[in-house]
Amino acid sequence: MNILKHMEAAFLVAALVAVPASYLGGGIPDAQADVNAAVKGQAYADAVATSGKTAVVIVSAKRLDAEEKREILLAAR
Repeated sequence: MNILKHMEAAFLVAALVAVPASYLGGGIPDAQADVNAAVKGQAYADAVATSGKTAVVIVSAKRLDAEEKREILLAAR
């Protein structure tokens, strides 16, 4: 019960610690992706995320039907 009473103060303390720590930490570097060696050129450029664009992920697989899903779930048990 005492924690609920002081939740606002706990939040403010956490914010006062987290915000300066994020500035002093130097920032987060751009994300990078490992791309299959067979993929080159523009596909590689699309797979690397930067602060200006989001990475593109292409999944080439068939969807499972209901029976296949059920078999996989039963096998996992």
